[in-house]
Amino acid sequence: MKHLILFLSLISMSASVSQQNKAPDTLNTIVDLFEREEILPIKLAYSMKEVRTKTNDSTYIKTDLFYQLEDGEWRSLEVKLRARGNNRRKTCFFTPIKVKISKAERRGTPFEAHKKLKLVLPCLIQSENDDKLLKEYLAYKLYEEVATYYYKTRLLDIDYTDIRGNKRKGFQLKGFFQEDIDKIAERAGGKELKGRKVHPLQQDDHASIQNDILQYMIGNTDFSNAYQHNTKLLFTSDKKTVPVPYDFDLSGLVNASYAVVSQVGNQSLPISHVTERLYRGYKRNVQVLEEVRTEYLEKQSQMLAEVDKLEPLFENIREYQQARAYLSSFFTILADPAKFEREIQTRARTK
Repeated sequence: MKHLILFLSLISMSASVSQQNKAPDTLNTIVDLFEREEILPIKLAYSMKEVRTKTNDSTYIKTDLFYQLEDGEWRSLEVKLRARGNNRRKTCFFTPIKVKISKAERRGTPFEAHKKLKLVLPCLIQSENDDKLLKEYLAYKLYEEVATYYYKTRLLDIDYTDIRGNKRKGFQLKGFFQEDIDKIAERAGGKELKGRKVHPLQQDDHASIQNDILQYMIGNTDFSNAYQHNTKLLFTSDKKTVPVPYDFDLSGLVNASYAVVSQVGNQSLPISHVTERLYRGYKRNVQVLEEVRTEYLEKQSQMLAEVDKLEPLFENIREYQQARAYLSSFFTILADPAKFEREIQTRARTK
């Protein structure tokens, strides 16, 4: 009897040690969605028509989001979806999506810290739709290299099924998740300035110039820091108002087929194509401008390395080559004092 009790006790202890050894491994597999750079495979099925026509800021549809772990296992969680965006919602075949996930669903998953996400999709059904999306994703990665406050993103392989009544149509797409502004505000120890109009010259010089030079680098004029168009404003713990840019699909870097030069009120800008660069920043402290210029030049190799990381994913190698050449031409301007003064410093706005 004693031997039996001892035997059972040993089994129990062994099982306990085994569980203790497994627990950390299990916990270690739960890594935040944006802490990994590997492409995340996901599967979604919903009616594109229903999302486009029947959802708004307060109306969502439910579906299951399937995602693949590093070991190849597929898991799922229930999510709520709605259409988002103005221009893309009207223009695009694949409507951009806002995703909401309940606390109970996301607990213990890579999505645990993310109640809200944006799902950025290619716009049109074209042979190079994924390449255009990769270049927009690239713009976010470039800004990470210089900015303190920026949107984290995660590249996706998407198996999407469009539900059309009793019919199903499948699409294989690239996409990316973009974190919610609340997560950036949390890191900043501050808050989002919702619906507030803050004149750009009342916003932090350093962060504003970082943003303005990014927009110039990628050839984007479709933004406004004053009206928070494709820009969110943060009020940080050190009492600074900081612009955080997003939505770069109309930039010269992406060079989408539907992109047109943005209008400012009733005034046309002095460029005819989105690939032409135009500095839209305000005239600010020259010393700070030089500091930011130096930051970008010091990050040149890292930024071009971000382009090179994506090269194997491009369907058309020319799209990659054009993106790299476009960014290289920016650094040529930045490195030349005369070109920098002519194209950026003297172009700065005063009103």
